[in-house]
Amino acid sequence: MIQISDAAADKIIEMIRDIDSERYFLRVGVSDGGCSGLSYSIRFDDTLGEGDRAITWGEFQVVIDYASVEYLEGIQIDYKDSGLSGGFTIDNPNAKFSCGCGASFRTAAYRGKVEKCD
Repeated sequence: MIQISDAAADKIIEMIRDIDSERYFLRVGVSDGGCSGLSYSIRFDDTLGEGDRAITWGEFQVVIDYASVEYLEGIQIDYKDSGLSGGFTIDNPNAKFSCGCGASFRTAAYRGKVEKCD
């Protein structure tokens, strides 16, 4: 379903250790919004919801909510350490259009709810 680079996995493990709790997992999702219509959400969470899909990835779990699964099929998560502009990146084969910052996208079948970026 998804791929996570070694660099991203190492950073996720480091961040989980920094919050000092192995009960946390990486939650990846999509919601309406952003300048292209759909926005990515990546955060740590410790509560599973109904319909969540959990994937074990080495030392941690990735959880995707049911509504986001179709938009995240085949994504590749990477981490680039580039000073001030470093961070997680998502390469999404489902995205037919993305904004310049890469945080917002739309698919061929769903445009989402376009909102002005800050």
